Amino acid sequence: MKRTPLVLLLVLLLPLAGCQSPGTTGHADIRYGTSTRFSQAEIKSAVDAVLVKFRDLRGCDLKAIWYDESASDVMADSYLTYGGGSTNNVSRDDVIVLLSDFYAGWSADSSLNPNTTYSWSWTVIRDAQGAWRAVTWGVG
Repeated sequence: MKRTPLVLLLVLLLPLAGCQSPGTTGHADIRYGTSTRFSQAEIKSAVDAVLVKFRDLRGCDLKAIWYDESASDVMADSYLTYGGGSTNNVSRDDVIVLLSDFYAGWSADSSLNPNTTYSWSWTVIRDAQGAWRAVTWGVG
């Protein structure tokens, strides 16, 4: 009879074994920085776009996200010259790059190493209506 509770527990937990929770952002340290290019509201909107996209990183926890104008300028120029910006006619004023640290937990997407901290950049562009969306992300 002692085996019945154990079997019942296994039956209840088995369907959850493959589940992955959406990426979490609730405890992230958000630093908007200062800028001569973008207002605080523009940076906040770009950060919000990354927070939405981060939810796709199953099993991950965003630790920090920040704007560093000098780093952003270098990476944005690279995006405009060699990346998608070279083909989608986006203006330099509509590209911002944010930096982040996040932790990939044991149930993270298989493309990530579990129990590992990552430092990624996020290229975010603004469309003609003023909405920001993350278009590239990863190391570098």
